Amino acid sequence: MSLLRDEDLATAFDHAAHTYDRLVAANPGYHSHLRRSARRLALPFGGAGMRLLDLGCGTGASTRALLKAAPYAQITAVDASAGMLERATAKSWPSQVRFVHAPVEGLSDIDAGGPYDAAFAAYLFRNVSDPDSVLASVRDLLVPDGRLAVHEYTLSNAWVSRALWTAVCRGVVLPAGTLTGDRALYHHLWRSVLAFDRAPAFRQRMAGAGFRHVRYAPMPGWQTGIVHTFVGVADDTATSGRGGA
Repeated sequence: MSLLRDEDLATAFDHAAHTYDRLVAANPGYHSHLRRSARRLALPFGGAGMRLLDLGCGTGASTRALLKAAPYAQITAVDASAGMLERATAKSWPSQVRFVHAPVEGLSDIDAGGPYDAAFAAYLFRNVSDPDSVLASVRDLLVPDGRLAVHEYTLSNAWVSRALWTAVCRGVVLPAGTLTGDRALYHHLWRSVLAFDRAPAFRQRMAGAGFRHVRYAPMPGWQTGIVHTFVGVADDTATSGRGGA
């Protein structure tokens, strides 16, 4: 089975939206790990006076984590799946949070409200067709020295991480996805992680796309070596333009 991309992936997320929150809630540490990654942006003063971008916001879990880390910031949350956004917008949000239905690949073509002081992307880059292009587009949406935090399934180089991920998917993720009628999406989740960059390679990818001081750190618990946070600073000497400027 091939990986899902673009409209096919958005459609799969539309279909899974009604059960998505219940499934991720069964993942120990899912929400606390998102909050940990959002805190790693190290935004000062609770984000006061800052504009933030949440890329691939889904049903709003990453948005909630970003809001917890920066309660005084203006947050624009973006996703390509109308179904996931419908779930997100049905929840209660403060007035400084807004949602935009758009693929991240197309943000530079619309008035997305930038430039932004920082961006957060959770479980996004292994799902796009051209991660290098998307990274460059995000860099162009940031102010000089703007920060990007990426929370992503990026296996370490140890074989045990790959084996553990496969065991969890075969024993838990795929059976749960089959019960909800979303096996194709969760099969994509399993295979996309195996096919995507290892953690050192994604660090290099960010550096190659115009981010400096890129560092990464693992998650605790069973996802150690499976999920990492990457944080980098936009190198304004590498940019060719500023979205919304």
